[in-house]
Amino acid sequence: MFGALATALPAFKVTRAGAADSALTADEARAIAKDAYIYGFPLVDSYRVQHSYFVDHGNPEFKSGWNTLNNTARVYTPDDKAIQTPNSDTPYSFLGADLRAEPLVLTVPAVEKERYYSLQFVDMYTFNFAYVGSRATGSEAGTFLLAGPGWKGETPPGINAVIRSETEFAFVLYRTQMFDPADIENVKKIQAGYRVEPLSSFLGQPAPAPAAAVDFITPLSAADEKTSPDFYRVLNFILQYCPTHPSETALMQRFADLNIGAGKTFDITAFSPEIQKAITDGMADAWAAFKEHKETEIDTGKASSADAFGTREFLKNDYMQRMSGAVLGIYGNSKDEALYPAYFVDDQKKPLIGSGHYTLRFEPGQLPPVNAFWSLTLYELPSSLLYANPLNRYLINSPMLPNLQKDADGGVTLYVQHESPGPDKEANWLPAPSGPFFTAMRLYWPKPDALDGKWKAPPMRRAN
Repeated sequence: MFGALATALPAFKVTRAGAADSALTADEARAIAKDAYIYGFPLVDSYRVQHSYFVDHGNPEFKSGWNTLNNTARVYTPDDKAIQTPNSDTPYSFLGADLRAEPLVLTVPAVEKERYYSLQFVDMYTFNFAYVGSRATGSEAGTFLLAGPGWKGETPPGINAVIRSETEFAFVLYRTQMFDPADIENVKKIQAGYRVEPLSSFLGQPAPAPAAAVDFITPLSAADEKTSPDFYRVLNFILQYCPTHPSETALMQRFADLNIGAGKTFDITAFSPEIQKAITDGMADAWAAFKEHKETEIDTGKASSADAFGTREFLKNDYMQRMSGAVLGIYGNSKDEALYPAYFVDDQKKPLIGSGHYTLRFEPGQLPPVNAFWSLTLYELPSSLLYANPLNRYLINSPMLPNLQKDADGGVTLYVQHESPGPDKEANWLPAPSGPFFTAMRLYWPKPDALDGKWKAPPMRRAN
């Protein structure tokens, strides 16, 4: 959930469109499969997460049914495995919104100005289409209407704003800052003030006819998403709830040549062996393209987290950016809400590994510039999950500053390694696994110096 780093890549070139039964060459099928995979990965992976949260009652990650808010009055730990790169700073609340029958009304309480909170609105494409909270709407109480693409009603009295989702299902991710473990009861009180109800209930009117029941198909596992051609069958299921955006009409026509699209049936066995191989090769090509992007843009520091998440208008149909965000940190915030400097390599451009000893030093006066707070969180690879360690310490953040050891000049040095750096430095120790890992910095509600690049994240230095 921290966000991938990406630079602008050209949108797919639409070179072919036609009926699904058009004769395709293997090269054409491979190219379509690759582009449809890059396009569809965020949708398919998001469906995997939300199926576990809102559909599968037997899943240990299940939160609640659709249109019912679930508050989690704790921070994430290594036991939370449904979603990669989770935030462990802010207790979450979760809302899976089914907007087909009628809109929902979301009410938030007044929150003290010193405490950061946010509601992030994410559609099925994984675009961040709106925000409510400290930065976006202020700390006062408010009431907001969340409507799907088919709603044509008037704004009711008492509604601060109407928020529109491009897709029929949406995900609202609430974050409420917790200052320290003793603060959890205050967080619970705030979460108790979050309310969600159908528009008809808010207006005191009879409810409309319910939307048709959905037979939610079983998602692929995170591992199977990478190689199984069933990926495209799941994508087709999702797309039926995603009205085609005008900018993607030609793209959908091209994908239709492989029976990919809303209302279409994708069956790998319906294709010739040559085309079947081309489709699986196209999936592999998509991952090769992602690998190249990560190694040449993300790992080298050329890329910026500001490019990975936001509205459709912000991302400009750059699908590699969107895929990168989903792979490395699905549901990352838009740049105005949070920035995510990430460390996959050290100052010598070598991958981070726990047997190495690393330091991250903030020079005097150079702590991350934020209106809310900052943190540095560690994730083990390849899972991109929090690392279980004897200290139960998964991050170091700004609320911990009073307890951190200061350098002689007033700077702050953090120690990132598998073994203890010694009793005198353990306050500043972020434990790492013995194997590969990466770290993600989070700057919530970043100040202009962070947004415009005047402030630079310090390097992760490998100690001698």
